[in-house]
Amino acid sequence: MYKNAATPVAVLGASGYVGRELLGLLDGHPDVTLAFASSESESRLDGHDLIPLAEAEARWDEARLVFSCLPHGVSAPVVARAEAAGARVVDLSADLRLSDRAVYGLTEVYRHALPEADVVANPGCYPTASVLSVLPFARSGVIDVTRPLIIDAASGVSGAGRSPRRDLLFGEVAEDFRAYSAGNEHRHLPEITRQLSAVAGALDVVFTPHLLPVRRGILATIHVPLTRELSRGEAEAILLEAYTHEPCIRVLRDALPTLKDVIYRNRLALGVAPVKHVSRPMLTVVGAIDNLVKGAAGQAVQNMNVMCGFPETRGLSC
Repeated sequence: MYKNAATPVAVLGASGYVGRELLGLLDGHPDVTLAFASSESESRLDGHDLIPLAEAEARWDEARLVFSCLPHGVSAPVVARAEAAGARVVDLSADLRLSDRAVYGLTEVYRHALPEADVVANPGCYPTASVLSVLPFARSGVIDVTRPLIIDAASGVSGAGRSPRRDLLFGEVAEDFRAYSAGNEHRHLPEITRQLSAVAGALDVVFTPHLLPVRRGILATIHVPLTRELSRGEAEAILLEAYTHEPCIRVLRDALPTLKDVIYRNRLALGVAPVKHVSRPMLTVVGAIDNLVKGAAGQAVQNMNVMCGFPETRGLSC
């Protein structure tokens, strides 16, 4: 039950792009207070003192809920220690997304399990955009699982994190557009496939990410093989039936989303277009999110709200 009392929370790895975004959202949240935040590289950020992780681990009792924005491979053991100390945890790394140790934090899908969850694995940004875009069609039974589902998704540079890399310098990224992890090798592929196959049945997914020369945002263009023809109106109706009452998902009518529809919002925007001039029916679904908000920090706050019994969109702009 929702209670209007400040809940103490903590943020680990607060100096990365996701951690910074999360601090900003928590600062504007009326029902939480920041107990402490950690960083190994900075001591102060946006008016908050940052402490080393070792010091943070001695203060678990000060926080009822801990957000871990620690790097992949580092987060899981820290999450385990926080949980053992009695804190609930939202883990924003990839460490627990395929594990039974945590509830998968795709809020619109696993909302029912969040209130009792001690550990929630926040989904990746690409899987958030991709899975939510396709899931209504999987549930409707219109996906032809004998053919692969093709996802071409492009992300802003902040999706690669804040650690310095030559290939992410402004002079390298500006006026360029490139694919990476081509050949179906991206680490988010198992996450996407697992969520969709659980509903549609065994499904081949071909996922190719791209680097956009912008700071933030993801645009996913998804080609869905169909068992029968769907008009644009029929496809939109499937999405609307699934998402009309979802506060953080917007279905566009007769239009495709752009990054301007979602930047700085905890929102997935969706549009569809039937594919013409092909021998077997297909549908193109376009989904857009802000990778730092709905794809990371905003979804983490959305999950926290459900876990703690706050209004789901509290502190968020959807």
